[in-house]
Amino acid sequence: MKKIFLGTAFMFAVAGVHAADIVDTAKSAGSFNTLIAAVQAAGLVDTLKGPGPFTVFAPTDAAFAKVPKAKLDALLKDKAALTKVLTYHVVAGKVVAADVKSGKVKTVEGSSLKVKVRGGKVMVDNAKVVQADVMADNGVIHVIDTVVMPK
Repeated sequence: MKKIFLGTAFMFAVAGVHAADIVDTAKSAGSFNTLIAAVQAAGLVDTLKGPGPFTVFAPTDAAFAKVPKAKLDALLKDKAALTKVLTYHVVAGKVVAADVKSGKVKTVEGSSLKVKVRGGKVMVDNAKVVQADVMADNGVIHVIDTVVMPK
């Protein structure tokens, strides 16, 4: 069994086992509980388990903790607003770190994220990519440290 270390919070074992989809990959990481709850509340689980491929900029639980509790609670109760925020974190297609370039990228939500690549660091709007290329069988997850909000 070959072990691959992906950042400080992610350890995945690879043994020729079929990769999990975006949702199951995020669940197994253990640091996306709020994101998973939000995806469930918005009714997006089946979409993110679908064939994709998707590129997901996934905020950690610590990123969601930066959102004021009252604002987060209100968002979780407003399915339309929650869907808008969550789909702003998703880009159609599979974009790995090696292919990321500075510029704007259209999200599933419909507006564009501003991506800035400088000195090996990647920013997505005001969020820093803290771990790139967490592979799933229907796309890729890039872990971010802040929840990004559509304009």
